[in-house]
Amino acid sequence: MTAGLIPLAAKTPRTGSAAHAAFLRLRDYLSSQIIGQAALIERLLIGLLADGHLLVEGPPGLAKTRAVKALAHALDADFQRLQFTPDMLPADLTGSDIYRPEEGVFRFQRGPLFHNLILADEVNRAPAKVQSALLEAMAEGQISVGAATYPLPQLFLVMATQNPIEQEGTYPLPEAQLDRFMLHARVDYPDRATTLEIMALARREAITQRELPPPEHRVSQETVFAARREVLGLTLSEPVADYIAALVDATRRPEPYSAQLREWLRWGASPRAAIAIERGARALAWLDAREFVTPEDVQAIAPDALRHRLLLDYSAQARGVSAQACIEELLGRVPAP
Repeated sequence: MTAGLIPLAAKTPRTGSAAHAAFLRLRDYLSSQIIGQAALIERLLIGLLADGHLLVEGPPGLAKTRAVKALAHALDADFQRLQFTPDMLPADLTGSDIYRPEEGVFRFQRGPLFHNLILADEVNRAPAKVQSALLEAMAEGQISVGAATYPLPQLFLVMATQNPIEQEGTYPLPEAQLDRFMLHARVDYPDRATTLEIMALARREAITQRELPPPEHRVSQETVFAARREVLGLTLSEPVADYIAALVDATRRPEPYSAQLREWLRWGASPRAAIAIERGARALAWLDAREFVTPEDVQAIAPDALRHRLLLDYSAQARGVSAQACIEELLGRVPAP
């Protein structure tokens, strides 16, 4: 059956709205196509709802590419996969001015960034100039070529991946650039039972010769923007907002909370971390059909919002202390409302 766009009803209530129903169907479709990666699916939906970009770290073969392709398949949006390599140039992403001899002028030829959903595969394999071009697009929603600036699509989501296994020939993202990502999610290998399900799905796709079956309905971009407005309209009480601010502030001034954090942390999280936690917690509450944000929503999203924003002290790194350990200590020490 040909996929159709889900119409958006006007003036629908937030709970049970057309946008919410569309996202629940979207989540069901993604779950049927991405086996064993429920957390990755949830983070993709949060990024879409919160207008934020994702950095995903995990070994090869864990359906990172498939997840973004399935999301693009279910949206009224286009998709571009970019394989980052050490010999890439910024123009390979942004495009460049091309001379048209028949006209005697230069015309801008758009690059692959001018799509709605971008998979930046192994982003740490590209040199710094290429990374900067991508991160300018993420931060500003535009790209600059020469003296001209070109806006990107209003719906623009980047999911960048890193392979934690191979580090040879990589260019690690600097902390200031990592801060541009809303979330840093980690994916891991599925268990034995899930592996059997994946094998069965791959066998069915080999028989039908179709990797991703079309969804019953595609979600329109208008519906995505309506969902974002609903997410921003959720109630965030003053105690929960203060809890978010306290968590972020404790990464900068940990002395009142934990002596260990004071020894472990060399640099804390930026204000973007607080914004990421708030937006992500709102999206979680909305997906759960609630009209208010709870401390549990904050605690669920905080690890992925803080993991890439904490700079550990050299001595802590030498002792094998991880950012995850710092976050667990932080959540255990800062009192929740």
